[in-house]
Amino acid sequence: MTKRAEVHGSVDPGFEGVLHEFHRNFTERGEIGAAVAAYWRGEKVVDLWGGHRTPNRDAPWNHDTVVPVMSATKGLAAMALAIASARGWLEYDAPVAKYWREFAQNGKDAITVRQLLAHEAGLVLLDEELTVDRMRDLDDVARLIARQKPAWPPGTRHGYHAMTIGLYMQEIIRHVDPKHRTLGRLFHEEIATPLSLDFYIGLPAGFPDERIAVLKTLSRWRAILALRNTPPTFIRKLLQPGSMLRRSLVLDALDMNDRHALEIELPAGNGVGTARAIARAYSAFAQGGAELGITTDTFASIIQPPIVARPMDEVVGLPSYFSLGFMRPGPEVSFGSSPRAFGSPGAGGSFGFADPDEQLGYAYVMNKMDFYLIDDPREVALRKAVYSAIRRLASHRVTFPDPSPVTTWR
Repeated sequence: MTKRAEVHGSVDPGFEGVLHEFHRNFTERGEIGAAVAAYWRGEKVVDLWGGHRTPNRDAPWNHDTVVPVMSATKGLAAMALAIASARGWLEYDAPVAKYWREFAQNGKDAITVRQLLAHEAGLVLLDEELTVDRMRDLDDVARLIARQKPAWPPGTRHGYHAMTIGLYMQEIIRHVDPKHRTLGRLFHEEIATPLSLDFYIGLPAGFPDERIAVLKTLSRWRAILALRNTPPTFIRKLLQPGSMLRRSLVLDALDMNDRHALEIELPAGNGVGTARAIARAYSAFAQGGAELGITTDTFASIIQPPIVARPMDEVVGLPSYFSLGFMRPGPEVSFGSSPRAFGSPGAGGSFGFADPDEQLGYAYVMNKMDFYLIDDPREVALRKAVYSAIRRLASHRVTFPDPSPVTTWR
């Protein structure tokens, strides 16, 4: 017998439509456990969580439940690079080798930080095996990735660096930070602590297991059912032995339900946190990042629309748009209210982004993974409801009272 899914949290007056769609996710769209949050003009207007943190529905999703968000981690990692830029430790248009000499091996001497973060460097693959245990020795990993030869002439095309982008971001931070902190530690000290975020790139060893949601991963049968929602080009590349897409998953055996895999730092994909934390971080950046010391120059670089001569992604076989570590909107990838928006989706359905035009920070997380590359129906319904509320409230310019707590049942 299916247990009822309880929903808690609050929405500001005017945002009741988000609660309605969140409720529908459980009653109509098969949600197990999830959370959604939005900050508008610096104020939290949506903070909802509900359902169950385990696939067998034997434990509730609580206010402080955290969940692995896969590639949505990339956006938070990109914020760490933005901190380095704002502090003057890093120039986006400088060669990576300026900060990390060993990187220049095998024809990589001219690759700029901007090209690398735009997935243009051709560093999609690894010629040596990378394991979770090996990830614990970052010096060893640094030597491995410094030796890597690009898969295409850097700067001539782009392709999604699914896992490797985080390894290179990590090493850039370790080299430019005067304290030589890891990316996860810098994120914690420079972003998470000032903003009181419950988000980790490298889960602390003593973190309580009962706070971590368990993912319902994509079994073979569920993957087959999801094929109807997956672009055929992507399916072909995923099934083709030796394809660049398959080879780009350099840690494809990584089990996100194994906390040992969450305790290493993998800035491309093993971040753990709440929707509230992700939305709050993006809210700070949507407003220019001044409270984190982000300079106007760095912010201007972040919101500048990417220049993509050839949108087709060499790895996934679909158009994609990236800049400074963030995914960006494009003709085939729509989010935010203008090309100035930036964020990152995660495998399974999670998504977080900033909309500077609306001063909006938004995030959705869940534990039932689905197979949409972007625009999971559960997330899209919530995002559309947020924007519908913003449009109505902005046009009426009404001041509302404080939000009321919410408790509903399926």
